Amino acid sequence: MSASQHAQIAAHLRARIESGEIPPEAAIPSEAELTARFGVSRGTVRQALATLRAEGLIRGGRGRRAVVATPALSQSFDEMVSFTAWADALGRVPGARTLDLAHRPCPPGLAGLLAVPTGAPVFHYRRVRLLDGEPVMVEESTFIESVGRLLPDLDLDGGSVYGQLAARGVRLAEADQQISATAAGSEIAGLLGVSRRAPLLSVRRRVRDGAGTPVEVSTDRYRADRFNLTVHHRVTLPRSGVSLTVRDGSDDRPRGCAAGE
Repeated sequence: MSASQHAQIAAHLRARIESGEIPPEAAIPSEAELTARFGVSRGTVRQALATLRAEGLIRGGRGRRAVVATPALSQSFDEMVSFTAWADALGRVPGARTLDLAHRPCPPGLAGLLAVPTGAPVFHYRRVRLLDGEPVMVEESTFIESVGRLLPDLDLDGGSVYGQLAARGVRLAEADQQISATAAGSEIAGLLGVSRRAPLLSVRRRVRDGAGTPVEVSTDRYRADRFNLTVHHRVTLPRSGVSLTVRDGSDDRPRGCAAGE
């Protein structure tokens, strides 16, 4: 098998995809068509397709017709930017559909994170976040009562919760987050329009105000086929008496996060 042959086929298809000649979700030429066109074996064609699959440019194949993958959107965790502001910056249309808003006792699992007694009153809501009308993320947020009592007066479907809270004098200053991979359960799969056990990116976030008081704990579940999450870290320059520090995923105090609101 010639390495140059499969690389040439991959380059040919890559150029057609990146130029938009073969748009997202459109089928690429079949293995038989590519074999005949380039005069190579099926093994060479399959290696070229494997290259494009590894690059995230196509999906499917291996018994199913391969199609061009919809490009994943990248949401940065370098700073605390709301979903709404992030989408606006990309020229996309953000949206939300509120599933429920409740005033309820704080469960034990969240009480410690919010620094309130178990059973203390908190506000909890769930929303499906939309991008250009497409459901891409489910968010669940719990706020301490002093902040959460403002939620019933906000337009939860019409904009950024963080932005509306800021307009009412609530200063959200910093956040910690944990990023993990998970699989969609039946309810989340239905809300996002994906298959059960489809891969999701889960972001657990705790937000503090300017005084360092925890005010919110939330979990955002993103469609993994529509998002990449990016994190930028700095390496502290060495000085006399100061050790070299890499702020990576093992740090339990991340510098910031891209917020779901």
